[in-house]
Amino acid sequence: MLKDAPIVPYIPVRDVRRARAFYEQKLGLVPRGEIEGGVAYACGGESWVFLYPSDGAGTSQASQLFWQVEDLEAEIASLRAKGVTFEEYDRPGLKTVNGVLDSGSSKAAWFKDTEGNILALIQDK
Repeated sequence: MLKDAPIVPYIPVRDVRRARAFYEQKLGLVPRGEIEGGVAYACGGESWVFLYPSDGAGTSQASQLFWQVEDLEAEIASLRAKGVTFEEYDRPGLKTVNGVLDSGSSKAAWFKDTEGNILALIQDK
């Protein structure tokens, strides 16, 4: 049954080499293998993510994935030190301050990869 099967996010990228540099050097992900022109990265636990070449990269206006983190501010500081820019939003129901949304029960921050994909960090309070 699908409820018991692991889910692997697929992230479209126009330039695999450029995207690999971002995911490996800025985000610190470690490749687990190359597959069909793309690359898979191991993440926490047994989760992983797959980058694949696609002309549709960066076309979604929604988050592609999020990392559940223990200390959002520490992760943001670490990524900013590596040149990652966090998005600022100011719309009904979504207002960030210094890149962070505080919803009361959780905090979140969004950034884009080199391909325009929106990625997020989430911390439960």
